[in-house]
Amino acid sequence: MKVLFISAANSVHTVRWVNALVERKQEVILVSLPNHREEANKINEKAKVLYLPVAGTKGYYLNALEMKKIYNQCRPDVVNAHYASGYGTLVRIARIPNVLLSVWGSDVYDFPYQSKWKMEIIKKNLLYAKYLASTSHIMAEQVGKLIGDVAVNVTPFGVDIEKFKKMPEVLHSGFNIGTVKTLDSKYGIDTIIKAFAIFYRDIPEKEEVRLLIYGRGESEQELRQLCKDEGIQDQVTFCGFIPNNEVPIALNQMDVCCFGSRLNSESFGVAAVEAMACEVPVIATDVDGFREVIEPNITGYIISKDHPEQMAYALSKLYYAKEYRSQLGKNGRKRVIENYSWIINVDIMLKLYGYISVDTKTDTKS
Repeated sequence: MKVLFISAANSVHTVRWVNALVERKQEVILVSLPNHREEANKINEKAKVLYLPVAGTKGYYLNALEMKKIYNQCRPDVVNAHYASGYGTLVRIARIPNVLLSVWGSDVYDFPYQSKWKMEIIKKNLLYAKYLASTSHIMAEQVGKLIGDVAVNVTPFGVDIEKFKKMPEVLHSGFNIGTVKTLDSKYGIDTIIKAFAIFYRDIPEKEEVRLLIYGRGESEQELRQLCKDEGIQDQVTFCGFIPNNEVPIALNQMDVCCFGSRLNSESFGVAAVEAMACEVPVIATDVDGFREVIEPNITGYIISKDHPEQMAYALSKLYYAKEYRSQLGKNGRKRVIENYSWIINVDIMLKLYGYISVDTKTDTKS
């Protein structure tokens, strides 16, 4: 099957989808804006990668002719555009037919509500697409809120359970709390820091407790200052950016993984799924994506947004209950295996591609 995959080449999610499709013997042509050129994440060399000439937001409009030219030259069986606000605009302006448009999160949760103009754009893009896909059921419902009752295929973004697993060989001492997220205000890293400070002040064995923050972003200096203001700078390590293939090792250094996201654009809690696959219990805020993947009190805890006191209380419970902590971790991995195994999720996507390929050819003949 020949797949025209239109998405940001520098996104780890794009890389994983493209590489999985290539590994399943699909012919993949990835088209991306030049400012989305791949960096740390390696795309399989068997995939053909094409970069459009015009960068930035205007590229979604000015690259339309080139996009149409690429489509006409490759004549794919399936066209899958990712991210409804950006690449969804590109395929609509280019009049690419029979598009499967995959929504990601902020494109349907945040972008439409920034202005009436942006709401019109997203509605046009969603209605133009012949097929729609979402990584979660709850985000599929959000699409329905925007354009009414439509069919949205759920294609979860799971994890490789052979890579994300408990690693007994990764040893650490003490009690490590951690997170792996971009250091941006919307991800609520400040909530995690404040929760850690409350928790830290209340426990007796202070020297054995650490907070590990993996990621980089614009808020890093502000977060470092917050650690100083809370008097916990010596207990917090900013570990910097790590590529996805190193995340399992980082997670295995943690006893608990925390997520403080503030927005529902956290539409599928893949970071929580990765932690659960490694048998690490999670504490996360009650945004849509986390509520879908975490079973409260079974695989972790769900707390209110911007409520460090609740997170600190959950940390204390897990700190003093090692056996319970271990059971939550085991429950989490079981849930991932049953619902979010990457192999199963790729099968779901390929089944959808197969249906679209047949459906499109049937339409052409008729």
